Amino acid sequence: MTDAVKERFYKEMTVGEAMALHPEAGIVFSSYHLGGCSHCSINEVETIEQVCMGYGVEVEVLVDSLNNLFEDEEE
Repeated sequence: MTDAVKERFYKEMTVGEAMALHPEAGIVFSSYHLGGCSHCSINEVETIEQVCMGYGVEVEVLVDSLNNLFEDEEE
């Protein structure tokens, strides 16, 4: 038997897909000051990479933080 592959976040994923993948994804975006207020709202059809480029956030760091949501569940 093989282990089921868990879905993970990746930079080409849209913000909407990320929000649908894990219920706490929005908290992670907010912790990077993305989407939390009117002047830094993010569009759900933009990719994580596009949002990061637009706001000067390192995409790998944000994706790692998002994927840590799954690590927290495994503990």
